[in-house]
Amino acid sequence: MQTWKISLVNGLILIILGLWGYFGSASPSFTALIPVIFGGLLVVLNPGLKNQNKAIAHIVVLLTLLVSIGLYMPLSGALARNDIAATIRVSVMLISSIIALVFFVRSFIRVRRGKV
Repeated sequence: MQTWKISLVNGLILIILGLWGYFGSASPSFTALIPVIFGGLLVVLNPGLKNQNKAIAHIVVLLTLLVSIGLYMPLSGALARNDIAATIRVSVMLISSIIALVFFVRSFIRVRRGKV
């Protein structure tokens, strides 16, 4: 699968599940919208990624890495609260971001080896 498609799906997952977390909470916090912001940036940058702009590709990888790291604390918090819905929601966002990172790294390796 092409990296721009993976990034688009990851961005949409971050937006949808982030909004669900925000609006589905009894006491919504602005921090629940952080994945929505990152997902929105990934969707906005997607055309540049599709056109194989290297600078945008690196920015997208950095944003994906940051959101992956940033989802660790919400996941540990959801696990500590025994909040099944939040655990599933954050786990799906984290897994989709990690899968996107794996595809990016594999793509960079292919390009580096000249197997475009």
